Amino acid sequence: MAWIQRRIELKRRARGFHLITDEILSTLPEIRQVKVGQLHLFLQHSSASLTLNENADPDVRRDMEGAFNRLAPENHPDYFHTLEGPDDMPAHIKSSLNGVSLLLPVGQGELLLGIWQGIWLGEHRDHAGSRSLIATLNYE
Repeated sequence: MAWIQRRIELKRRARGFHLITDEILSTLPEIRQVKVGQLHLFLQHSSASLTLNENADPDVRRDMEGAFNRLAPENHPDYFHTLEGPDDMPAHIKSSLNGVSLLLPVGQGELLLGIWQGIWLGEHRDHAGSRSLIATLNYE
Protein backbone atom coordinates (compact mmCIF):
# COMPACT_ATOMS: atom_id res chain seq x y z
CA MET A 1 0.00 0.00 0.00
CA ALA A 2 1.14 3.51 -0.77
CA TRP A 3 -0.09 6.84 0.53
CA ILE A 4 0.16 10.35 -0.83
CA GLN A 5 -1.21 13.32 1.06
CA ARG A 6 -1.29 16.81 -0.36
CA ARG A 7 -2.77 20.16 0.62
CA ILE A 8 -4.54 21.81 -2.31
CA GLU A 9 -5.21 25.53 -2.17
CA LEU A 10 -8.37 26.15 -4.18
CA LYS A 11 -8.56 29.59 -5.74
CA ARG A 12 -11.01 32.13 -4.38
CA ARG A 13 -14.47 31.78 -5.86
CA ALA A 14 -17.75 33.66 -5.81
CA ARG A 15 -20.65 32.35 -3.79
CA GLY A 16 -22.29 29.35 -5.44
CA PHE A 17 -21.39 25.85 -6.57
CA HIS A 18 -18.24 25.31 -8.64
CA LEU A 19 -16.95 22.29 -10.55
CA ILE A 20 -13.41 21.59 -9.24
CA THR A 21 -12.64 18.09 -10.57
CA ASP A 22 -9.96 19.24 -13.03
CA GLU A 23 -8.34 21.52 -10.45
CA ILE A 24 -7.97 18.58 -8.06
CA LEU A 25 -6.72 16.15 -10.70
CA SER A 26 -4.10 18.61 -11.94
CA THR A 27 -2.47 18.53 -8.50
CA LEU A 28 -2.46 14.72 -8.29
CA PRO A 29 -0.73 13.39 -11.43
CA GLU A 30 0.05 10.19 -9.49
CA ILE A 31 -3.56 9.08 -10.05
CA ARG A 32 -2.60 8.16 -13.63
CA GLN A 33 -0.45 5.31 -12.24
CA VAL A 34 -3.07 3.89 -9.84
CA LYS A 35 -4.66 0.56 -10.73
CA VAL A 36 -6.82 0.30 -7.57
CA GLY A 37 -7.19 2.91 -4.85
CA GLN A 38 -9.21 5.56 -3.09
CA LEU A 39 -9.03 9.33 -2.95
CA HIS A 40 -10.26 11.02 0.20
CA LEU A 41 -10.93 14.77 0.00
CA PHE A 42 -11.38 16.87 3.14
CA LEU A 43 -12.25 20.57 3.03
CA GLN A 44 -10.83 22.45 6.04
CA HIS A 45 -13.67 24.95 6.39
CA SER A 46 -17.05 25.21 8.12
CA SER A 47 -18.72 27.61 5.69
CA ALA A 48 -18.09 25.73 2.44
CA SER A 49 -18.80 22.17 1.33
CA LEU A 50 -17.97 19.35 -1.07
CA THR A 51 -20.39 17.23 -3.03
CA LEU A 52 -20.51 15.02 -6.09
CA ASN A 53 -23.06 15.99 -8.72
CA GLU A 54 -23.80 16.97 -12.35
CA ASN A 55 -20.69 17.93 -14.32
CA ALA A 56 -22.15 19.11 -17.63
CA ASP A 57 -24.95 21.66 -17.31
CA PRO A 58 -24.02 24.74 -15.21
CA ASP A 59 -27.73 25.42 -14.69
CA VAL A 60 -27.74 22.53 -12.18
CA ARG A 61 -25.18 24.39 -10.03
CA ARG A 62 -27.20 27.60 -10.27
CA ASP A 63 -30.41 25.78 -9.34
CA MET A 64 -28.65 24.09 -6.41
CA GLU A 65 -27.58 27.51 -5.09
CA GLY A 66 -31.21 28.66 -5.26
CA ALA A 67 -32.44 25.56 -3.46
CA PHE A 68 -29.85 25.94 -0.71
CA ASN A 69 -30.76 29.61 -0.25
CA ARG A 70 -34.38 28.59 0.27
CA LEU A 71 -33.36 25.88 2.78
CA ALA A 72 -31.06 28.20 4.76
CA PRO A 73 -32.07 31.81 4.09
CA GLU A 74 -30.13 34.84 5.26
CA ASN A 75 -31.50 37.03 8.08
CA HIS A 76 -33.71 34.30 9.50
CA PRO A 77 -35.16 35.53 12.81
CA ASP A 78 -34.21 32.30 14.64
CA TYR A 79 -30.44 32.72 14.06
CA PHE A 80 -28.34 33.74 17.08
CA HIS A 81 -24.95 33.54 15.32
CA THR A 82 -25.09 36.81 13.36
CA LEU A 83 -21.89 38.73 14.24
CA GLU A 84 -20.02 37.61 11.10
CA GLY A 85 -22.68 38.79 8.66
CA PRO A 86 -26.02 37.58 7.33
CA ASP A 87 -24.41 34.92 5.10
CA ASP A 88 -22.39 33.22 7.85
CA MET A 89 -24.96 31.14 9.75
CA PRO A 90 -26.63 29.98 6.51
CA ALA A 91 -23.14 29.01 5.27
CA HIS A 92 -22.62 26.76 8.32
CA ILE A 93 -25.99 25.09 7.73
CA LYS A 94 -25.23 24.52 4.03
CA SER A 95 -21.81 23.11 4.89
CA SER A 96 -23.41 20.59 7.23
CA LEU A 97 -26.05 19.62 4.66
CA ASN A 98 -23.44 18.65 2.03
CA GLY A 99 -20.53 17.83 4.31
CA VAL A 100 -16.84 18.57 3.90
CA SER A 101 -15.44 15.26 2.67
CA LEU A 102 -15.72 12.77 -0.17
CA LEU A 103 -14.30 9.27 -0.59
CA LEU A 104 -13.89 8.41 -4.27
CA PRO A 105 -12.76 5.22 -6.03
CA VAL A 106 -9.69 5.33 -8.27
CA GLY A 107 -8.93 2.68 -10.87
CA GLN A 108 -7.04 2.22 -14.11
CA GLY A 109 -5.46 5.66 -13.75
CA GLU A 110 -8.58 7.75 -13.19
CA LEU A 111 -11.33 8.68 -10.79
CA LEU A 112 -14.14 6.16 -11.28
CA LEU A 113 -16.93 8.70 -11.43
CA GLY A 114 -20.15 8.34 -13.37
CA ILE A 115 -20.20 9.92 -16.81
CA TRP A 116 -22.16 12.97 -15.57
CA GLN A 117 -20.49 13.29 -12.15
CA GLY A 118 -18.03 15.93 -11.03
CA ILE A 119 -16.63 17.23 -7.74
CA TRP A 120 -18.24 20.47 -6.61
CA LEU A 121 -17.08 23.08 -4.13
CA GLY A 122 -20.03 24.78 -2.46
CA GLU A 123 -18.89 28.29 -1.61
CA HIS A 124 -21.48 29.56 0.84
CA ARG A 125 -20.01 32.96 1.79
CA ASP A 126 -20.26 36.21 -0.16
CA HIS A 127 -16.64 37.25 0.43
CA ALA A 128 -14.67 34.10 1.21
CA GLY A 129 -10.99 33.67 0.50
CA SER A 130 -9.20 30.68 -0.91
CA ARG A 131 -10.13 27.28 0.47
CA SER A 132 -7.79 24.50 1.66
CA LEU A 133 -8.42 20.90 0.74
CA ILE A 134 -6.50 17.86 2.02
CA ALA A 135 -6.27 15.11 -0.60
CA THR A 136 -5.21 11.66 0.60
CA LEU A 137 -4.60 9.03 -2.07
CA ASN A 138 -4.29 5.39 -0.95
CA TYR A 139 -3.42 2.76 -3.54
CA GLU A 140 -1.73 -0.53 -4.30
